[in-house]
Amino acid sequence: MSKDFDLARLLAERGGERYELHSRHLNHQLPRMLHTIGFDRYYERAEGAHFWDADGNDHLDMLAGFGVMGLGRHHPVVRKALHDVLDAQLADLTRFDCQPLPGLLAEKLLTHSPHLDRLFFGNSGTEAVETALKFARYATGRPRILYCDHAFHGLTTGSLSVNGESGFRDGFAPLLPDTAIALGDLDALERELKRGDVAAFVVEPIQGKGVHEAPPGFLRAAQELLRRHKALLIADEVQTGLGRTGDFYAYQHEPGVEPDLVCVAKALSGGYVPVGATLGKDWIFKKVYSSMDRVLVHSASFGANAQAMAAGLAVLSVLENEEIVARVRRTGELLKSRLTALVPRYELLHEVRGRGLMIGIEFGRPTSLGLRSRWTMLQTARKGLFAQMVVVPLLQRHHILTQVSGDHLEVIKLIPPLVIDEADVERFVTAFTAVMDDAHGGGGLMWEFGRTLVKQAVAQR
Repeated sequence: MSKDFDLARLLAERGGERYELHSRHLNHQLPRMLHTIGFDRYYERAEGAHFWDADGNDHLDMLAGFGVMGLGRHHPVVRKALHDVLDAQLADLTRFDCQPLPGLLAEKLLTHSPHLDRLFFGNSGTEAVETALKFARYATGRPRILYCDHAFHGLTTGSLSVNGESGFRDGFAPLLPDTAIALGDLDALERELKRGDVAAFVVEPIQGKGVHEAPPGFLRAAQELLRRHKALLIADEVQTGLGRTGDFYAYQHEPGVEPDLVCVAKALSGGYVPVGATLGKDWIFKKVYSSMDRVLVHSASFGANAQAMAAGLAVLSVLENEEIVARVRRTGELLKSRLTALVPRYELLHEVRGRGLMIGIEFGRPTSLGLRSRWTMLQTARKGLFAQMVVVPLLQRHHILTQVSGDHLEVIKLIPPLVIDEADVERFVTAFTAVMDDAHGGGGLMWEFGRTLVKQAVAQR
């Protein structure tokens, strides 16, 4: 065994350089942004829905790594599975054999979507979407994909073409010739389908940006329109899947919805090994892989690797054995009801929406003169600053990590690990109430920070 590499020693010696290293060698704007809002902490360890900084402070995670940490950090079942698969020293990724773990994970995943038959393993959510786009185009022989305004399906070029946020798309043209419609607009969907060139409609059952849920009945009606026009329905469950919304898949909340292709990733990784999967109907896969000459027409070098498959199998086992989906439904209802009860109390708090443990808290223009003038100051500088003003004290004063739900949005999105409990809910609601009390008090450090954000926003114009 080599004595040249000692990971623990390396971290002990150079872990304190983390922000300097990132500034020099990676995205230099990230440490700059973190420093600006006071998020440049030194986190040392984590377990479940909590992590601890260098000073030993316990932080509650209401972000879950953008949904990756579905089971929280370092779940013992997932850790053991990864130790076991490494110790097994499997002949992995030979490329010219069929290992058992991919088949076993595919079998297990498909039991949760019995109308689907096969799947492809990649390495991320955007890759799962790319696969669905390619398969839909090839299977239908049509070029165009429909997507929704404000949608987020990934940032590689194909998935970026169906991204409904201009901030992500700007400067990366030309993209694929795809078309956006408003979430819930069946008339627009039908109008585009009548042109006869649509391969598929890709949709998040609950949009991550802003936490907007598809209107009741929309997915079922959209499915009927798509079938009538011989186009496919792609459900992007990268963030909403695997129990996040109180069903295994979010589309299952609406009876009768059976997508032709389903994309999953994030939580399937167990927070350890990147993995994505595209589930689909048998005829689609058989059309794409129509002959032995086309056996590698779509593949991924690290797809279906043993570590990712072991993590995925362990995650599904935990979801079943610990009844995580039912737990999410209970905890999510508790969190949402507690937050909804605060809406009449605070004029800056306009709506609480979402399902399961995917909840959006939206702020809006207050009615009283004093608060309205402060609100206008923020909105004039840059929309979204008030939500950022809430996120910052939640972390700095209450040690709770959250996120603004998108650029220029006055919405905080809560996507905590699925394993949070009632005590975690109480901790968040208590902290959020304190921040709202401060905001409605009209002064204090919160509005001072708001003025700092305004100056920075104006300076960047």
